[in-house]
Amino acid sequence: MDTLSRILDAEPDAPVEGAVDVVVVVDGGSFDPMPPSRVAAWLAEHDAQIAREVAEFQPGSVHRLVVVSSAAVLGALPQGGVHDDTSVPPDELEGTSAMTAALEQHVVAAATELGIPVTVVRAAPVVGPGVDTMITRHFEMPWLLTLRGVEREWQLLHVEDLATAVRAVLDHDVDGTIVVGTPEPLSTREVVAASGMRRVDLPAQTAFGIAERLHRAGLLPASAADLALVVHPWTVVPERLLALGWEPRRSNSECLRELLAGVEGRTALVGRRVQGRDAAAFGAVGAAVAFLGTAAVMRQVRRR
Repeated sequence: MDTLSRILDAEPDAPVEGAVDVVVVVDGGSFDPMPPSRVAAWLAEHDAQIAREVAEFQPGSVHRLVVVSSAAVLGALPQGGVHDDTSVPPDELEGTSAMTAALEQHVVAAATELGIPVTVVRAAPVVGPGVDTMITRHFEMPWLLTLRGVEREWQLLHVEDLATAVRAVLDHDVDGTIVVGTPEPLSTREVVAASGMRRVDLPAQTAFGIAERLHRAGLLPASAADLALVVHPWTVVPERLLALGWEPRRSNSECLRELLAGVEGRTALVGRRVQGRDAAAFGAVGAAVAFLGTAAVMRQVRRR
């Protein structure tokens, strides 16, 4: 948020008046455990907050509303493939993706009802100073989870490149939805080589089964559905932005190096970050599954 504010020369939480542009960053949730029974209440709370904030907009006070969301709402694709600017969220979304999509849709609906032009920017996994997500925490473990028979591309986006993408949207008055991500994603082999992580290759049934058991036991906030965001690609092709002349300043390799430098010295164990006596909030569902999957494989080897 600080980086977006700095590059866009914006005032966070400032009153909306005088035909300004407004940028809203969709809250995709926290690392706090959330049982399935709590999801509906969480969405209702956020919907009510969105309704209150949008209701404060005065007629003519907002020139354009830009909603910064996640390309995760377009779904992770087991068989590969890419999303583009015309892709739409599937009906069967679950977990964090479903909650993010619901919030995104509510913001758009509230603004549209007031006649405010809206643009939705759906971003690839974001890295950079202060960014702390399930994807970044995945790299705090020494194990990189992969599924047998699935080749996962890794596409990242530096937060400063996200900010310049939002600036391009505002400068060119772009309507509708766009995707943003750094071209030329990395292969899993390239990620393993650059990170030094050990690859753990599990059958899909085993990996998702472990994730579901951890979630039901309250050891992971994310459902098994969120594991798909780690093991399946959700690559995007930002055709509209590239046509406008937008170009990211950092490649996927440079983004990965910055991510790795940012998590150096931190260790996440079964999704918990361990620093001295403190075990911070949950994250890294894939790393937790990789850890327990490795333990299961070792037990099988010993039995033989």
